[in-house]
Amino acid sequence: MNTFDRKKWILTLCVLILMLALFAANAGRALVVNARERSDLIVVLAGETDRRLAYALRLLDHGYARRVMIDVPADAVIYGTTEMQLAREYVQRLPQASSIGFCPIEGLSTKDESHDVMQCLTQEKAGRILIVTSDFHTRRSLSIFRHEIPGRTWSIAAAPDDRQFGSPWWAHRQWAKTLVDEWLRLTWWTLVERWR
Repeated sequence: MNTFDRKKWILTLCVLILMLALFAANAGRALVVNARERSDLIVVLAGETDRRLAYALRLLDHGYARRVMIDVPADAVIYGTTEMQLAREYVQRLPQASSIGFCPIEGLSTKDESHDVMQCLTQEKAGRILIVTSDFHTRRSLSIFRHEIPGRTWSIAAAPDDRQFGSPWWAHRQWAKTLVDEWLRLTWWTLVERWR
């Protein structure tokens, strides 16, 4: 290898390392989309019930929608009580209870959950829907719902949980694990699952 070829390889390697470093530095922020808009309905995706529902209720109180629909795993049982029963009992104690409905979720993936939500939306008059989910899950969720349920206007709100994730993902082990897991899922959705 002559000197010119060696310099070309070194320059190419340096550019690749720089691009990788820039991506790594911004990989956490790239996952988070927080583009909430006033809507007819707020849909709270299943999971992280303590953070997502609380954030959705704040948005409801601030007039982002008139109703909230909570996705609840239909068959999940916790200490002998179904998650749906726990959700109903919890919501009955809330001052906003009359504005909250439930959507039983059978699917285990976000794509499957979107199909369950589509069934529940047949009973709701909602053309504009605001999704509430964990901050790291927003980019993929918004892409999935827009793809799987066209004909409606979707926006998204990021419910933060610094136990699970933060944009400087390298600062905590859990944040790094969440980032890697979500990027793998986003890549799988974008390259494979979206086209099935």
